[in-house]
Amino acid sequence: MSKLWLSGLVLAAGLGLAGAAQAQVKLGMAGPITGPSAATGAQMKNGVDQAIADINAAGGILGQKITLSLGDDVSDPKQGVSIANKFVGDGIKFVVGNYNSGVSIPSSEVYNENGILQITPASTNPTFTERKLWNVFRTCGRDDQQGAVAADYIVTKMAGKKIAIVHDKTTYGKGLADETKKGMNAKGMTEVLYEGVNTGEKDYAAVVSKIKQSGADLVYFGGLYTEGGLIVRQMRDQGVQAVMMGGDGIAAAEFASVGGPGVEGSLMTFGPDPTRRPQAAAVVKAFEAKKINPEAYTLYSYAAVQLIKLGAEKAKSLDPKKVAEAIHSGDTFDTVLGPLSYNAKGDRKDADYVVYIWKKAADGKLIYEQM
Repeated sequence: MSKLWLSGLVLAAGLGLAGAAQAQVKLGMAGPITGPSAATGAQMKNGVDQAIADINAAGGILGQKITLSLGDDVSDPKQGVSIANKFVGDGIKFVVGNYNSGVSIPSSEVYNENGILQITPASTNPTFTERKLWNVFRTCGRDDQQGAVAADYIVTKMAGKKIAIVHDKTTYGKGLADETKKGMNAKGMTEVLYEGVNTGEKDYAAVVSKIKQSGADLVYFGGLYTEGGLIVRQMRDQGVQAVMMGGDGIAAAEFASVGGPGVEGSLMTFGPDPTRRPQAAAVVKAFEAKKINPEAYTLYSYAAVQLIKLGAEKAKSLDPKKVAEAIHSGDTFDTVLGPLSYNAKGDRKDADYVVYIWKKAADGKLIYEQM
């Protein structure tokens, strides 16, 4: 009997060790892998993939390796919620995503109710973190910050000029345009045109005609690179030479691909270039070795995975709520974006924005460069 008992004990211990060895940190990434914002989805995936590879190579999180589940939300809120529910069923406890604010906000409700921590690298609408949810964070800034920087630039650099405001009617696009408008108006500048356009259309001749009639010197666009690029191209086709200025939604090489040569001179707001930070040097080299340009939200997505790891290590736990408490603590976490610390809402304490300009590089390609 004693031998049988001992054998059973050894078997049980062996099963326990096997279970520990097989334990995994289940991470979900939700974003537009296909659809109109697929270029940004690719940035996000590149960042998440590299972060997981680097963290796993260093031993994982608290000794457990990260596994990734990918969800393609196609920039659609309903699809985002569907993915969120699937992640719940799959036992995922941490999510990096989404890209579009209009997708992140309803998805976060599902994650909140089911004990899942969500970090968006790109959703800038203030509502995402203004609802007192325990589980939401972002590695990017907010549109009230971004809009204020845009408004200050416009009022300072375009004094006496005519400004048109166009947005794509989305949570992100209209929200950013309205924040910029609010900042301009508060400083005594009134726009000559305020118009909304529909996403997914190919012909923006009607709004371009209104821009032309308004005599605008600058068009502030709240929206993404596809519509922004088409509007620039069609402005130039109609002889409108007004400068376009946008937000982080046009921070993709595809803005120039869609907009053509007329994109040169366009302006946009975005966070300071993270590829210039010494903390990102090794990661940037890893991307370059793979011939991947770590542009825009690539490093923001990498940092989101880092933040989960660092929060878990501070909490000494992989319980999402304990990890969230650790991130909310106000402590500083060293990431590829530099040192990050968070307030009670889940917003970065140090988020800032700068102005970029689209210009021709030495090889003739249009790129954006921090001014």
